[in-house]
Amino acid sequence: MSAMFRSFSVFNYRVWFIGALVSNIGAWMQATALSWVVLTELTDNNAAAMGVTMALQFGPPLVLVGVTGWVADRFDRRRLLMLTQGSLMILGLAIGILILTGVMTLPLMFGFALALGVVAAFDNPSRQAFVSDLVSRENASNAVALNAASFNGARMIGPAVAGLVIVAVGTGWVFLVNAVTFLAMIAALVLIRGKELVPRAKASGAARLADGFRYVGKRPDLMVTFAMVFLVGAFGMNFPIYASTMAIEFGQDADGFGLLSSILAIGSLTGALLAARRDRARIRVVIAGTLLFAVAATISAFMPTYWAYAATLMFTGFAVVTMLTTANGYVQTTTPPALRGRVLALYMAILMGGTPVGAPIVGWVAAQYGPRVAILVGAAAALVAFGIGATWLISSGRLRRHDESRFRLTIDETRPLAVVDAAPEDFSDEAASTMPIPLPQDGRLAGSGSRAN
Repeated sequence: MSAMFRSFSVFNYRVWFIGALVSNIGAWMQATALSWVVLTELTDNNAAAMGVTMALQFGPPLVLVGVTGWVADRFDRRRLLMLTQGSLMILGLAIGILILTGVMTLPLMFGFALALGVVAAFDNPSRQAFVSDLVSRENASNAVALNAASFNGARMIGPAVAGLVIVAVGTGWVFLVNAVTFLAMIAALVLIRGKELVPRAKASGAARLADGFRYVGKRPDLMVTFAMVFLVGAFGMNFPIYASTMAIEFGQDADGFGLLSSILAIGSLTGALLAARRDRARIRVVIAGTLLFAVAATISAFMPTYWAYAATLMFTGFAVVTMLTTANGYVQTTTPPALRGRVLALYMAILMGGTPVGAPIVGWVAAQYGPRVAILVGAAAALVAFGIGATWLISSGRLRRHDESRFRLTIDETRPLAVVDAAPEDFSDEAASTMPIPLPQDGRLAGSGSRAN
């Protein structure tokens, strides 16, 4: 089997991937409908209200990070996912019914956004860590990248379909369709063979909540990665705000908005598939991805027509998924199995938890000064993130000159990092509590954060 799809040789991963793909299509349909109903049905094109909705939805992972990571490490992740996915299905069903019956209000939608965020806060670290339970350590990086490919492949389909459904029959039906697609993920969890799951490393002692924070605090490479992810996640990845307000500026309806999200996904899917080809995730790719995102976002802000703007979104999607897929994989494959749930909870909290900080600001900027200025705010944040990463890369000594090539700069992948007891360049599952692995590889984008991305 091609190196790009090597994780498909594992039965459990194949089942997971198929369920996730169907479920992710529904997730992107719901994410599109949620943004559109707040912007056009519950308010009069109020981008600030959409920012508040996103903040409520993505705030709980940040607030509950210690508890959710501990739960992911302490309890059976498969059962946890059945519980969280079932809860998200019920919430989607309720939102759809309330919209169809005409009783949905903005405060009520704020409440549902918060409820979705609380459930997703427990779902995300369990779902991310569960990937490592499905495949062996050497395939973990590939499995993470293929998850991102599934997530973004669904993104090509979901928003476009949602736009057509909204125009044809209304937003309420989109939420009902999304609720049905959760059944695919639940069925996959039932079909997965428990005996073939990779044995989980047990944390010694009481598996304290603070252990994940302590571990990350001793990993400067992770601290830098998390800082870059926070800045891009908070200010750069508010695509529902950017795309919806730009669609309105260009005179488009819901179908035009949905098409923009699908076009963004073309680049995102490309980035995810290229990440799947790599044998390991490198932090230099994360740093380069932030720079490419800053450049692509800046160019998109000045596009004069709808189709010109849409074309630039492919490069924006490619950049952000390259960055996040690599960052997620890097965190997963250089973290001890016994701490993985808590570290991933922290990663997801920083990625998604940046939204409550950035989305209201970006939404306000879009409402006051227009969507183009809001996009430039995201680009500026990505440029700052690149500066942080590049500065660390140089100051840590991982960027060096070759004696034989005066102007050639390369990354010294063999130089150890100052980490706990050793370097995150060579983890084994047996010694994972004290030593991290080669630099192997990450996806939430602008969706609901509730699926198997």
